[in-house]
Amino acid sequence: MSVNGLGETMLAVPERRSLIWRQWFGPLMAASDAAVVLSLVYLAATIYSLVEAGLPIPHSATPELAAMLAALFVFTNALRGRYRIENYLSAKGQIGSAFTVWNITMVAFLALVVLAKIAEHYSRAVIVATYLAGIPVIALSRSLIVRLVANGSKTGRITAERVFLIGREENVMSFVGRHKPWDAGFTITDVAFLRPHRSGDPAKLAADLAVAAANCRMRRPDSVFIALPWSEREAVDACINAFTNLPVAIHLVPEPVMERFNAVHVVRSGSLASLRLTRRPLTPAEITIKRGFDVAAASCALILSLPLLVLIAALIRLDSPGPVLFRQRRYGFNQQAFRIFKFRTMTTTDDGQVVVQAQRNDPRITRIGHVLRRYNLDELPQLLNVLSGEMSLVGPRPHALAHDVAFERRIAHYARRHNVKPGITGWAQVNGLRGETDTDEKMARRVAFDHWYIDNWSFWLDLAILFRTVFSPKAFQNAR
Repeated sequence: MSVNGLGETMLAVPERRSLIWRQWFGPLMAASDAAVVLSLVYLAATIYSLVEAGLPIPHSATPELAAMLAALFVFTNALRGRYRIENYLSAKGQIGSAFTVWNITMVAFLALVVLAKIAEHYSRAVIVATYLAGIPVIALSRSLIVRLVANGSKTGRITAERVFLIGREENVMSFVGRHKPWDAGFTITDVAFLRPHRSGDPAKLAADLAVAAANCRMRRPDSVFIALPWSEREAVDACINAFTNLPVAIHLVPEPVMERFNAVHVVRSGSLASLRLTRRPLTPAEITIKRGFDVAAASCALILSLPLLVLIAALIRLDSPGPVLFRQRRYGFNQQAFRIFKFRTMTTTDDGQVVVQAQRNDPRITRIGHVLRRYNLDELPQLLNVLSGEMSLVGPRPHALAHDVAFERRIAHYARRHNVKPGITGWAQVNGLRGETDTDEKMARRVAFDHWYIDNWSFWLDLAILFRTVFSPKAFQNAR
């Protein structure tokens, strides 16, 4: 029943060392964060004193300031549950979390000193210097610790959790091969393979489970992972019943379909519990924030750029015959068609079932059109689409309907980019992915960037994209 041939990476580390690590990991990480903050405050105070008085002697209020900031930073991290080993196994989200907690710490500190009327006791220069220096220093220290902990976990020196696996051999080996539990900080104490049995022969399953439960009790793991298809309800229920009387956490190994999604949650609504694979791209509050910013920023931009818009319109009329504005059907949110506004930059205004994309040195592009496309000025009239609610300032760039129909047939999940409003600029564009998409590979890469934006949206990401749209050279690459 018990199989130990899964490789050295799955062997248990000495239980005593594992227990010590798990007991002291949180306090050690808290002490590390406190040391970093204390060092930052003392360093900032020493440099300030050296500049102001010529002596490297910190002000007498420095110990109090350092203690308050360190305590608030550690307390906030502890409240957010950041001092668990599993939070240090991957660099993903670490810098963002540290930055958020650091900001909360400074806001809480300022609120405390203002309410207590003791703000005059502390140097504003030292506080500002500590805050600014803390952003890169805390992120760097956290990244270094994550690297050390992740390496320690993979080599078995650090264990987040000791687990016992049970299931049929093919299911257990598939789970181990797909997920490599040791990379997630797990140490596998033992494995129990269930023999194949017919649904009408529960005695064999009960015997297997009795031996497995007894072995699990001796191994004393933290958790039991049941590797069985969820459709085998009777076998799953029997496994749960067998291990319920043991002091362990019981987990069902995820079904392969769940691996397609990054944020799977169990959601409860009254007595109904469901497994949520995806959520709406934006919550109602996020939609309100994004829309409010769009209206305010687009209105200001339209007013400020009005002289430029009039000048461009006059130049287009003088340069070539045809309308000033070019309107073309595009898909918007939820694949609802709308007409996009652009300054006309070509001698043609295609909007049918066949739309030929602009190419390098395309003879259809007018003289003024080259300049407008080079600096993205042809997109300015889309501020009207933003104000009308058809577009956002930031989002996946909309394509002509003919191109959407063609690419949707050839690129998986292409239409998912319509789950948010299209934008005047987007994450793909500021990363240099613009211009002609003459191959499926080019479009697939652009779509991947659009999907990343949808999955990782934040108000600050929108601001960063707008900033890069104006100042980053990549935003102007591949212009036609």
